[in-house]
Amino acid sequence: MSTTARRRPAEHGWFTSSRSNNGNQCVEVRFDGDAVQIRDSKFRRNPMNAGLVEPVITVDAPLWTAFLHCLLTARPHSELVAHTSSDGSTTLRHEAVLLHFTPEEWNAFTAGVRDDEFACA
Repeated sequence: MSTTARRRPAEHGWFTSSRSNNGNQCVEVRFDGDAVQIRDSKFRRNPMNAGLVEPVITVDAPLWTAFLHCLLTARPHSELVAHTSSDGSTTLRHEAVLLHFTPEEWNAFTAGVRDDEFACA
């Protein structure tokens, strides 16, 4: 079975869930061959981040597929860790990279996961 990302090839760039609120603040994903990249759209909009290196999580397609399955079955993933706080905000961590999402951003992303918008073939 192939694990190459299928929904949005690299030439289409970064994309969000169709459930995101007009793409202003959301989980953004990009498929590039067998690599999946994740970033937070808020980073670029915050003037305090000017000149800083944007945090981007990069994983391979099999890890991404396993992570999506864990999200769908409400189980934790050991390498790509999503921690939701009592206020509903979620931190996504892979190795030393952390991304922080509001409850609305994470809910839109997980709705897209349920709709199969982020699946790999």
